[in-house]
Amino acid sequence: MEGNTRLPAAVVPSLNPDGRLKTTVEGLLAAGFSCVVLVDDGSRPETKGCFQELARLPQVILLTHKVNRGKGAALKTAFTWLLAHQPGGAGVVTVDGDGQHRPEDALACAQRMLEEERVVLGCRDFSLPEVPARSRRGNRITSAVFRIFCGMRVSDTQTGLRAIPRRYLETLTGVSGERYEYETNMLLVMKDAHIPCTEVKIRTVYLEENRGSHFHPVRDSWRIYRLILTHFFRYALSSAVSAATDTGLFGLLSFLLAGLLTGTALTAAATLTARLLSSVLNFSLNRWFVFQVRGPLVLSLVRYYSLALPLLLAQLLLTEGVFQVARVGDRQTLLRTVIYAAVMAVLFVGSYVIQHRWVFAEDLTERKTPQ
Repeated sequence: MEGNTRLPAAVVPSLNPDGRLKTTVEGLLAAGFSCVVLVDDGSRPETKGCFQELARLPQVILLTHKVNRGKGAALKTAFTWLLAHQPGGAGVVTVDGDGQHRPEDALACAQRMLEEERVVLGCRDFSLPEVPARSRRGNRITSAVFRIFCGMRVSDTQTGLRAIPRRYLETLTGVSGERYEYETNMLLVMKDAHIPCTEVKIRTVYLEENRGSHFHPVRDSWRIYRLILTHFFRYALSSAVSAATDTGLFGLLSFLLAGLLTGTALTAAATLTARLLSSVLNFSLNRWFVFQVRGPLVLSLVRYYSLALPLLLAQLLLTEGVFQVARVGDRQTLLRTVIYAAVMAVLFVGSYVIQHRWVFAEDLTERKTPQ
């Protein structure tokens, strides 16, 4: 098959390759890719021959790091080169050089990208029996953490097969991360920058239980989860500020109204007023700082208070219920405030999950598979 100049360039980062790199590159050329950017990420001298042989092909561009810098750095080196030397290019398809990505899958991702002008993730099926147990567990955990803490539903968070339109390439070149955490950070930046993506089902290939992978289970996993938790920190900070405001107002109002009201009436008055004021602050922080939503303000407000009102009722009933069970004096402001804060903490995680999945949700990922 002759090269197709309309296809995006294929980017293949590699470290200490074996014969599978040659098979990968030749397969991409046979599939119709007319440009393959190969990155030698500081490989050992005895493996250089493979790079030199492939560099003799007219469709292959070889870029070299003198020392190993990591997969993320290798990808960004290729992206930077393409932005500078192929200004009219369609974009890129990133492909691992260890034989895990089939040329036809890379082609399918490239074609979907050209059709829809969005990032395309080539996602594996981790339910298949041939998938190594550690890979299956790792992906399930990471995907669940992504959904809970980042609000993104991605079935294969660590896929290396990604088609990226040129219009987003400059943004993703500036993403932080030098090693495997770069691919995770790319997804987080895509969410914040409102870059749409879709998924294409690809064949799941594991060679020799994935022994050829350069992924370090402890070091690289820590880098990835640190990014995810850092992303979640914004919500925690917003919630902490709002909770402190809410609890402070509740304590102050409980003290000021203690001479006028008692029992459930006191709890209700303090709760309603404190929550109304703090909710305005919380909504503003979550919309513009945490989830960075660009959608209609009214829709977000309606959804937010559709969640806030049931939570307010739960807060009121649980606070008063625990306070009555404690069987203490009716006007003990300090204990009432402590119970109020404890109930708020219990409702914290549930509120977050609903907010990022519904209140401030934007449908950035469409799951589709080739026909």
